[in-house]
Amino acid sequence: MKRMMSGLARWWKIAIWEDFDPPQPEPLFERPWRRALIQKFTASGAFVTKWGTEGSGDGQLNRPVGVAVAPDGSVYVADTVNNRIQKFTASGAFVTKWGTEGSGDSQFKYPFGVAVAPDGSVYVADKSNHRIQKFTASGAFVTKWGRFGSGDVQFRSPAAVAVAPDGSVYVADSGNCRIQKFTASGAFVTKRGTPGSGDGQLGFVQDQIKFSDPSGVAVAPDGSVYVADYSNHRIQKFTASGAFLTKWGRFGSGDGQFDMPRRVAVAPDGSVYVADSGNDRIQKFTASGAFVTKWGTQGSGDGQFPEWFKGSRTAGGICGVAVAPDGSVYVTDLYARRKGQTN
Repeated sequence: MKRMMSGLARWWKIAIWEDFDPPQPEPLFERPWRRALIQKFTASGAFVTKWGTEGSGDGQLNRPVGVAVAPDGSVYVADTVNNRIQKFTASGAFVTKWGTEGSGDSQFKYPFGVAVAPDGSVYVADKSNHRIQKFTASGAFVTKWGRFGSGDVQFRSPAAVAVAPDGSVYVADSGNCRIQKFTASGAFVTKRGTPGSGDGQLGFVQDQIKFSDPSGVAVAPDGSVYVADYSNHRIQKFTASGAFLTKWGRFGSGDGQFDMPRRVAVAPDGSVYVADSGNDRIQKFTASGAFVTKWGTQGSGDGQFPEWFKGSRTAGGICGVAVAPDGSVYVTDLYARRKGQTN
């Protein structure tokens, strides 16, 4: 276990950047990246379509992480290293984009998470600026909140954001091992989580090293909150006010087991989808955590996903998952080869 967590810490900083370090410089990796794309599936996992290539042009992506679907079916992608949000149709046609690198309004420093409210407003977890930004559906800046720290309305590398049916905003405040809840305009409501592996705890402490968690958060139609507890290899479910309800999962590759679950999403019917990144697959569950189905194998074909961070050769894997109003499932994934490697 200690060896596994040591490897996780190393790759967390090198390739997933979930802690406080910025991404490694581009020269560490071959260009172009082999993969930087969105895949679309049916609710049962049948492949539908895909789009995206590595680059900075319209519709191109550079290490996309977060993905979200609007009530009208539009798809928003956190194009992380391009420091922008891109908007697409449900079939992948480019619509618009916004954002540049920086700390001003509408600027980003590695946006990791994106979410869409029932009214179409777009929220972005602006990770290395330690804040949340809110926009209209077309990308006009509305407001922002947060700064670096551990107090209320402060963040340490927020990795994900989700919006409830009532407009409440939940933030996976990863570096602080907690979830914070806000109103639609950013007023603090409550928080939940401390480092640990007990019920309601988020994150993992090994040899006095705290591994940043949670990595994903989602809200169900009934207001229940699901959290991807990455380092504890499990999903936790809470009430809207933060009371612990249930949990499922442990380290492994069997049905209902996880290897570093990176993101979680909830469908309109209450089904729960988990980006089981270390196992290169998506798993689907009932609202209470009963296993339903799974899909994905390691590879580069349609419906396959790249290997999740192996040794020092590659950087990649499933990064995000989102569910559309019609039940379609969107997944972000990427793959890169480090310079000097041939496989």
